[in-house]
Amino acid sequence: MHVETDAPQTLVPASRRSRQVDPYFSIQAIARLVGEWMGGVGEEVALSGQQVVFGALLRELRLAASLTLEGLAEASGVSVRGIGDLERGRRAAPQRRTVAALADGLGLGEAERERLLTAARAGRNPGYSPTGVRSFPRGIDDFTGREQEVKHLADLAQRITAARQDDSPANPARPTVVVISGPPGAGKTTLALQTARDVADLFPDGQLMVDLRGTADDPPDVPELMLGVLKAFHVADRDVAQTGPQGHPELYRRLLADQRCLLVLDNARDEAQIRPLLPSAGTGMVLVTSRRMLTGLDNVHRLPLGEFDPQEATTLLTGLIGADRAEADPAAVTEVAERCGHLPLALRVAGNWLATRTGWPVRRLADRLADEDRRLNALTAGDIHVSAAFELSYQQLTPAAARLFRRLALVPGPDTSPAAAAQLTGQDQFDAEDTLEELVESGLLGTTGIRYRLHDLLRLYARTRLTAEESAADTDMARTALHDWLLETAIVAGRWYEPGYGAPPPDWHGTVDLSSADQARAWLQAEGLNWLAAYRAAATAGDHTTVVEVAEALHWFSDQWIFWGHWPEIFDTAARSAQDLNDPVLEATQLNYHAWALATCEGRYHDSLDRAAQALAAAERAGDLNQQAWAHNYRSNAFKRLDDFDGAMESTRRAAELFEAADDFNGALQARIGIGLILARANRPAEALSSLAEAFAFLDEAGDRVVTHIASFARIQMHLASSAAHHDLGDWDAAAGHLRTALDLSQDNAGMTSRTLNMLGHVLLSAGRTAGAREAFTSCIALGSEADPSTVADSREQLTLLDAAPGHVSASRPEAK
Repeated sequence: MHVETDAPQTLVPASRRSRQVDPYFSIQAIARLVGEWMGGVGEEVALSGQQVVFGALLRELRLAASLTLEGLAEASGVSVRGIGDLERGRRAAPQRRTVAALADGLGLGEAERERLLTAARAGRNPGYSPTGVRSFPRGIDDFTGREQEVKHLADLAQRITAARQDDSPANPARPTVVVISGPPGAGKTTLALQTARDVADLFPDGQLMVDLRGTADDPPDVPELMLGVLKAFHVADRDVAQTGPQGHPELYRRLLADQRCLLVLDNARDEAQIRPLLPSAGTGMVLVTSRRMLTGLDNVHRLPLGEFDPQEATTLLTGLIGADRAEADPAAVTEVAERCGHLPLALRVAGNWLATRTGWPVRRLADRLADEDRRLNALTAGDIHVSAAFELSYQQLTPAAARLFRRLALVPGPDTSPAAAAQLTGQDQFDAEDTLEELVESGLLGTTGIRYRLHDLLRLYARTRLTAEESAADTDMARTALHDWLLETAIVAGRWYEPGYGAPPPDWHGTVDLSSADQARAWLQAEGLNWLAAYRAAATAGDHTTVVEVAEALHWFSDQWIFWGHWPEIFDTAARSAQDLNDPVLEATQLNYHAWALATCEGRYHDSLDRAAQALAAAERAGDLNQQAWAHNYRSNAFKRLDDFDGAMESTRRAAELFEAADDFNGALQARIGIGLILARANRPAEALSSLAEAFAFLDEAGDRVVTHIASFARIQMHLASSAAHHDLGDWDAAAGHLRTALDLSQDNAGMTSRTLNMLGHVLLSAGRTAGAREAFTSCIALGSEADPSTVADSREQLTLLDAAPGHVSASRPEAK
């Protein structure tokens, strides 16, 4: 696929960038120039023999009148160039009013006038249009991707054709306007050109492309653009002159209302430039391309373009470099596509670069692009520079938007929020949101839901501008403000889940709404990679107190987002910071959390045992009964998963004694649940159910002594264990009932939901209910990245077995973890 460069080049030759209207809009010139720009040639107008007859007759009559081209132009009001093109057959036969003007200028009698009109009518046969059906720039041979977008545009064009059949004064057809918007290099112009080629036959009165030069410092103004379109459609000079500039808009509207044409308005700057150029009536189609979203336009179809998907990206690269080279190292092709951010322009540049270096393996370019500091410089092919495409948009930003764009390079994660952006610039949140929207409108920033995303290559470009335009001190100040805000907010949000805390304190004046646990959870997850990066930076800087405080605040929250993937790192980092602080209680606490993460998140049970032993030693040095109890609790969990039930039971009973001595109610609850889990896993179902019944009663009696989310998590664990016990007793209905109750309780916890669905699938298989089992396994897989990887893998395996043997019965027992 040929992609737009969005670079300073223009389709108009340098010698014709002045306000000379007719050459600027010459269809044939545009076709030729676009063809050269695309590496091909422009298509010429296929002239009929009748057109040649008209031109020859006009020349004959002019010479008979002893008039030069200039003389006839002066007498008729038709331009010298227009007359010359007609005589040479380079221009379509003119409309009646132009023929009449030429006849008047020649001083023709009635017979010769009719003869000239007849020749003109013959030149305008149904198979020919005023501007030339085939005069629009052709597409290119390696157009790739955008199948849905091309189909959507083609469908709209077909609807226009259908609407023409029903056109009546009572139900007039309306022109169709489509705004194709997207970031620099997304391929907007190329999509418009490809569509124009595909649907050309549906617009027999012609197709015209107008370069609005919206990224230029001095784009053409609206009157010039209108006049150019009138000239391109060969409106007689006399008619243009008679109406005067004030009449050109009306003449323009009437022209487009009467033509079944396709108009491509390429590279629009803003709504003010494009709005007067949109027809209000007729059965034509207008494709507008712009880096801006042009949200101020009404009654238009919108087609936003982003980067390619991975398959489209690799397909384009393969087409450019050849299948043999791509197949020799498909991993390198994938890496090149990823490092181009799947952006069509960057992919085209990379592909052309490799295509001209046939001796280079793809791996060599992939390695060159791996260096982020050099990547933009490497994405250069000839006079096409990816960074130059970005520069055009950047230079049009307001100072506030340019500053925020530069500083967005400091956001460590893939996206951000207005509240975070405000920390980078010192704006209030509402002003920051307005500035973010300006960047979105300009095509330099994307959105994902309510968050804002900077494309990878644009992030690198923003970094270059930040380095070039701002001091190191200002950059460090902005980064520090963002990191401090992220960690402070993470602490307040995490404490919603910590016993003894809950809602933010009255003196906390944060910039995000954390008035409920659900909102706190949403913030922690949305900003997860951002506050994680800030956390790592604090650890690197030796800010051990902050590191430990963040980890402590997030301890109970980690149960709500078990399989995020970063908890082992967070608690391991905090344990090392606690050691550096020389505080054995903090050290024991964080070592215990790390023991939990190793076992629960990663299934590293032996490592978890070692870490819990270290926590126990630290807690004993500090004389802290509570952390000694938790160390025994985590040891019990690891022993249980290793099927050492005696060791697990001994550790749990010891933990229960210590929790009671330390007056830790939540710990005591966990110890009671732990006994039931051990018995269930040890295949002692009756004892397990008895123990779990006591735990349920203990929890019911606790009332408000247990935080809501902790009580809910505890009930989920007990229902899973109860289900496993009932399964061992062959009571499928009771087993399934406990799991369905657990599902109701775990709706906001994807990790526990995945485990519950997997267990339900096994129970239903054991009961011979294969349809329900299939549904449960499928639902488990559909939970995505937050699910327990082991249960997702098992669910896939069970579905494979079901496909191979529809009557498959589970060979394994469901187990509460």
